[in-house]
Parts: sequence; C-alpha cells; structure tokens
Amino acid sequence: MSELAVQTGPAQAGPAPLIAPSLAKARPALAYRPEIDGLRALAVLPVLFTHAGFAGLGGGHLGVDVFFVISGYLITAILLRELDREGRVSIIDFYERRARRILPVLFVVVAVSFVAAWIVMLPKEFRDFGQSMVATGSFLSNVFFASENGYFLRAGDFKPLLHTWSLSVEEQFYLVFPLLLAGWPGWRRGGSR
Repeated sequence: MSELAVQTGPAQAGPAPLIAPSLAKARPALAYRPEIDGLRALAVLPVLFTHAGFAGLGGGHLGVDVFFVISGYLITAILLRELDREGRVSIIDFYERRARRILPVLFVVVAVSFVAAWIVMLPKEFRDFGQSMVATGSFLSNVFFASENGYFLRAGDFKPLLHTWSLSVEEQFYLVFPLLLAGWPGWRRGGSR
C-alpha cells in the first residue's frame, strides 16, 4: 500500500507540538483521493500525444506541469500530516522515503538503458549517453539536457535518459522544499528541527 493511501487519525494527545496555532488545527487524514488519480490520467494524455507525434494533440508541457503541481500538493500534505502526527518533521526520514520510492526504479531504467545503449550506439553516442547517466544519477539531467537542446526537439529522440529531466526537477524540489518549509514563519515555534 502506498504511503499516500495510509489513513492516520488526528494528532496525538500529549504535550503541545512546537507549531504555530494556524497549523495545529487537526487536518483530515491523507486518504486515497480518486480525483488525483483522475487528474494524473488526464495529464498523461497530452504527454503521450506529444511523444507519439500526433499533430494538434500536443500539450505535453501542460501535462508535466499538472504532474508537478500534484507532486507538490502531495509532498506538502505528507509533510504537514507528519507534523500533525509527530509534532515535528524528520527531514532525514523524508529523504529516506523518497530514496526508497525512486531509486530502485531509476536504477533499473538506467541499467536497461545502459545495456541497450552499449548494443546499439556508436562510440560518440555512447560517450554522450555516459554523460547523461552521470547527470541522471546526480539528479541534474534537467540542467544537462537543457544545455544541449530543447526537450521536444527531434535530436532528443536518440537520448534514452532524456525523460529523466522531470525526475531531476522533482528531486530538486524534494531537496529544497522541506528545508524552505521548515524555515517558513508559522511552520513551527521554538528552535530548529
């Protein structure tokens, strides 16, 4: 069961958590939200149409934007739920959960892509692919691919890890957002976490 589908009860009784009163109000449990899955389904269509090359049915950028907004909403909800439940947010635990969720699949994608690239690419293409592997592993592929050419240009058809640019943006968000939120006025009272 996904961590997003786990239902939790109201904040635990006990000593008052070190958070601002506006955040101390009990939030409903973060339960499964079918409308979010519906938005995901609708958002993936323009991405698929764009990649399939259907004229007039593009809009892949909009679909990716919707995914980013959904991710931001869910991550914020997860952090606020933990704050309500625990009275604090463990940034280390947050990063560990993200790594457990993302890294295994990323490893498989990169490994399969490596084998395919080794078989079908010429030496220069394979060197370029190696650079994209490093960028992907460091979650900087958005910067790497943006420095080469646009995501939707035809030259991108020969870059197996090009799609990881959005994962890099998401991971950069995961790295920075919890830290920004922790420093936001009203996030908590008292000392730092």
